[in-house]
Amino acid sequence: MSHQEEHAQNLTHEQLKYKEHTERAGHFIKIDLFRSAREEYKAALQYQPGDELCLRQIDAMNANISRDRKTVLTVVPFVLILILVIALWG
Repeated sequence: MSHQEEHAQNLTHEQLKYKEHTERAGHFIKIDLFRSAREEYKAALQYQPGDELCLRQIDAMNANISRDRKTVLTVVPFVLILILVIALWG
């Protein structure tokens, strides 16, 4: 049995679920899936309510989502104009 398995056996159900959700959130962050990461942190809070790490990460995910939304709203009009210009003169 590995050290990691021994450690996991010593954790309560709540601790295991918290760990599972926060690790999954970390994987989502690595691939810029901020909404999914935010939902995993919210799920982790069910097992450790008020956890500062989760609360900070939820705030960070909200900021990332807001930033991405602004980027999309800035880029989309230019793309639409470009498509229109190409369609009219192409």
